[in-house]
Parts: sequence; structure tokens; C-alpha cells
Amino acid sequence: MTPNSPTGRIRRALFSRGSWSEASRVNDILRKETVGGVILLVAAAAALIWANSPWSDSYFGLRDSVVGGQWLGLHLDLTVGAWAADGLLAVFFLVVGLELKREFVAGDLRDPARAALPIAAAVGGMVVPALIFVLVNLNTGDGALRGWAIPTATDIAFAVAVLAVISTHLPSALRTFLLTLAVVDDLLAITVIAVFYTEDINIVALALTLVPLALFAVCVQRGVTAWWVLAPLGVVTWVLMHESGVHATVAGVLLGFMVPVRRSQTRDGRVLDGGLAGHFEHRLRPISAGIAIPVFAFFAAGVSIGGADGLGRALTDPITLGIVLGLVAGKPIGIFLTTRFLAAVTRADLDSSLRWVDVIGVSMLAGIGFTVSLLIGDLAYGLGSERDEFVKIGVLTGSLVAALLAAVVLLTRNAAYRRIYREETADEDRDGVPDVYQTRQD
Repeated sequence: MTPNSPTGRIRRALFSRGSWSEASRVNDILRKETVGGVILLVAAAAALIWANSPWSDSYFGLRDSVVGGQWLGLHLDLTVGAWAADGLLAVFFLVVGLELKREFVAGDLRDPARAALPIAAAVGGMVVPALIFVLVNLNTGDGALRGWAIPTATDIAFAVAVLAVISTHLPSALRTFLLTLAVVDDLLAITVIAVFYTEDINIVALALTLVPLALFAVCVQRGVTAWWVLAPLGVVTWVLMHESGVHATVAGVLLGFMVPVRRSQTRDGRVLDGGLAGHFEHRLRPISAGIAIPVFAFFAAGVSIGGADGLGRALTDPITLGIVLGLVAGKPIGIFLTTRFLAAVTRADLDSSLRWVDVIGVSMLAGIGFTVSLLIGDLAYGLGSERDEFVKIGVLTGSLVAALLAAVVLLTRNAAYRRIYREETADEDRDGVPDVYQTRQD
């Protein structure tokens, strides 16, 4: 809170601290995502090495192997890469759905004033990269503009992993902002996938999806936690959503939205303070961050660069350039300018513990787009196509450059906050009065 000098009225500061319980929950999530981000990096690196090794044929053969069949008229004869994108990422989006519901029902974002900033920033961080991609590819033709949404997504696992490596003293409000921004970004991304990357819709299958989804909702509202009841309902929902033509990962978000957030009691008498949503998120986040996303990354990140000539050709292609510029320049410009505009319109001041350069650093970090960007690239141009290969090179290059630029800014700011922390600690030692709240926040 900061005073409005002409009237003495109190107004909320941008990036002000949230509640202690919310900060603790966010820090717990960030720790888990950090581990997942490291595994994700290893999986992506392994895919790139294998795809460019003398044994590259075995990698692409594995990725393109067909598993499943057309049972009961259902089109489940998918490649291993498609199973990773459509199936495993549904677990990731289920966790996203749970997190979104917790944020807007029981988290600090239930307050519209606090929710406005990350939502507006996420929208700005999607609009500007999309515009840059469209401008770069305006005359490319042959359906190139289908990839407009590729540079609009932020990969929370990668971003948090980088933040954990380069920063230990940045204010918790910035870490919370990055997490919330990425969660809202995921919601917008799945909306874009459902609306703009769905072509032929099977109305009957889409309508039938409501049956297992409703049964799942009834079960969780009644406190059912048995996996042998909920998992089959979730799988049937996914299968019907996949058959409908809408991307199957949407089923994960819808299932997450069905789970109650408020304090509830299970069928066996256990009381869950965070509701079933907190219970399921605790169980599923390690699976999502440690298995689902890394396996998807392993099959999605593998691209044959083809030596210096092949890399040079890819980096000069308009699609690759649009993605790199969208992630490196579009993301930070969109997020930062939207934040400054919101501050000007609401006449809100930045929290006294922060500087605008901190916001620039986090905005740059949001330019790390990987998981959802690669997924949209597959949907836009087709898995394994030449343009899909350009997408992978663009996403990997743009994410790496964005991470390096963010690291330069945030390492400098982290050093400054470390000095402040040491000075405050020295003062506390002299006064003998520790700042308990600040210690908890850091």
C-alpha cells in the first residue's frame, strides 16, 4: 500500500506481497517446478544429441512408431510422439486446471485487483509476440501464418529452473508474479488451441464427453478419491475429447476445473484443508513435472540440424525468425508495456521493495517458451514436417537467448538484493530484533 499524496487515500502497490499462506504455497510449487525444469532440460538435451548422432534414424523411428489401433471406431492409432503430445500433456494441463481453480477460488487472485495485473500482462505477452510473428511472415504464404500463436506461450518449468539457478534474493512478489503469469498464459494457450487449432469437430463425440466429465464432477464433489473410480472416467473423457477433434489436452483442464478447492471431507472421513484440488495437485504435480513434460520434451525437441548449412538455412527462414523475435522481444515488450500501462491507468506505484528493471528481467524470463510452443508448432504445421523442424529450432534458439538475456539482468539485480539483505541482517544483529516477516518471505 502506498499513499496518494494529493488526497491521502491508500492504494494498492503493484507486486505487493500476498498473504503468508499463499506465499508458502507458491514457494512449494516453485521448488517442485525447479526440479521438473532440470529434468526437462536433460530430456531436451538428450533428444537433440540423439537426433544429431549417427543413430538419429533410431530416434525418429521411435518417435514415429505407431502404437494403438482403431478400436470401436475410435482413432487411437497414434505415433509415440503424438501419444506424448496428446496423452501425457493432458496430465500437465490437468495440473494447470487445478492450479487455475485454486488461484481464482482460494488464492490471492480471487481479489480482482490482484488478478488484473497477471491477466493483463499475460494478454499483452501473447498479443505482441503474435503481431511480430505475423508481420515477419506476412508475405511468406503457404499457410505460414498458422503459426502465429507459437511464440505466445511461457514454459513455467524452464523459466522457474532458470530463476532458481540465477536468483536467491529476488523478492517473493516477483517469483509469484512469474508463476501466476505462466498459469494464466497456459489457460490462454489452451483456449487458443481449442478455438484456432480445431478444424473438424465431431459433435456427437463432443456431446458424449459431457457424460464422463459430469460423472467425474459428481464423484469429486462427493469426496471420492479412489483412483480406480476417477482414472477411468478421466481416460474416457480424454478419449471422447480426442475423438471429437478438439485437442485432447483440453480434457485435462476441464477435469481440473471440476475438482473442489474449498476445505472438504473425503468419503473415508479425511479432512482436506486445501480441498481435493490441493490433494490431487500434490499427487499429480511430480508426475507432470517429472515424467509427462520431460517425455513430451524428449520426443518434441529432437530436430536434425543438418550441420552449419542446415542451421543457417533454418535461422534465416521467416518462420524461425518470427518465433525468435516473438519470444526474445515480443514477450518482454508485451508484458512490460502492459504493466506500465496498467500502473499509469490505475495510478498505482511499484512496490517500494522493487524497481522497474526487476519487472523487465522477469518479462525477459517469460520469453522462455518450450512445451506449449512446441505443441502449437506441431498443430500448426504437422509433426515431422520441414516447417515443424524450423519451429523447433526457433523455439530452442529463442528460449535460450531469452534465458541468457534475463540472466544478465536478474543476476545483476540479485547481487543488489543480496547486498541489501546483508545490510539488513547486520542491522538486525546490532538491534537484536529480527524481521520475521521478511525472513519468511525470503
